[in-house]
Amino acid sequence: MSGRKGKGQRISSHGRASQGGSVTETPPGIAATHRPRDGFSHMKLSQISELYLLDQIRKGFPQKVRNIAVGIGDDAAVINPPREHLLVTTDMMIEGVHFDLRFVMPFQLGFKLISVNVSDIYAMGGKPFCCLLNVAVGRNMRAEFVEKLFDGVREAMGLYHTALVGGDLSAADRVSLSATLIGHAEKYITRSGAKAGDRIYVTGTLGDSACGLEVLKRVGENIPIQQTAGGEARRTKSSDAVLSKLARLGLKYEMVDRLLRRHLMPEAREPAGFVKCATSMIDVSDGLLIDLSRLCDESKVGARIYAENVPLSPQLKSVASRLGISALELALSGGEDYELLFTAPRGKRINAAYIGDMTESGRVIVDSRGKERSFTAKGYQHFGRAQ
Repeated sequence: MSGRKGKGQRISSHGRASQGGSVTETPPGIAATHRPRDGFSHMKLSQISELYLLDQIRKGFPQKVRNIAVGIGDDAAVINPPREHLLVTTDMMIEGVHFDLRFVMPFQLGFKLISVNVSDIYAMGGKPFCCLLNVAVGRNMRAEFVEKLFDGVREAMGLYHTALVGGDLSAADRVSLSATLIGHAEKYITRSGAKAGDRIYVTGTLGDSACGLEVLKRVGENIPIQQTAGGEARRTKSSDAVLSKLARLGLKYEMVDRLLRRHLMPEAREPAGFVKCATSMIDVSDGLLIDLSRLCDESKVGARIYAENVPLSPQLKSVASRLGISALELALSGGEDYELLFTAPRGKRINAAYIGDMTESGRVIVDSRGKERSFTAKGYQHFGRAQ
């Protein structure tokens, strides 16, 4: 990672925080039973002590976590890792690149930050274990932003049974978030194991997230979906203005709810049901075509996918039609679905959508009439548009 090396376990910027302790009991992901709300939320970060903010964050997370000997508060975490392969992944979310604060709330950002990292661990056939967070925000940002951000982090960690063991805070001109997640796997799966003749599968519908983003752009403001303690998404009361804007698009909230949730608060897909027979795997973060191309590149094979088999939700079909955009194109190149795309030998019973086959060479899409067309790595790329 670039820039100043963070003192991982302090959840701090440049000052010292209090010491961590030896702990051995609570399973990862179990939230603290009490998190104080003492009136600092309305204040700007420049008006409160950094150490006080760190203390408030620390109180929101469990201090006794199984297999974590030293957690938040010291210069480095001390972990007792499972006796399996360790998996390490990291992802950044930068304001103006990965998200627009007009369309997303801090709770949603925190939840999504954890989910996208867990998705990478799942894509390797692993399970999440512990996490480090780096958070940079403006000095004039209200403390409530950080508070709500960590509320979302906590919600996701409870869902995925992982633990926060430290990180770093800093001031910045725009919001910058980064998570490093450590996981483990008895058998890890890479992108390079596919063979010609393997079948191609995806764990769920594609294009929902991209369509949800399109709805948000046309509405022009965020919609406060958040997660309940029971893991079911809920929405606080939408303003009449939001509902009116949806109506002008020919939409009702019930039509877009699933699409918005898939974009704002995606849930990573656990591969437990097929991990033993998967030959290669990747999560669909940038789009089906570009991520399938990555599997082809690493495995040195080709692919044939059947357009009719690509799973599309009824909500996507309905909303995309009203917005005048192609549901299939959103599914092929939209990205941020965080479904798992994987291959497995023929003859295996797989509870996932079969969308095509790995071939010796070439990359083609077959339409409903049997006509083939070549595809390229179309999807999201940071430093320029895909082909």
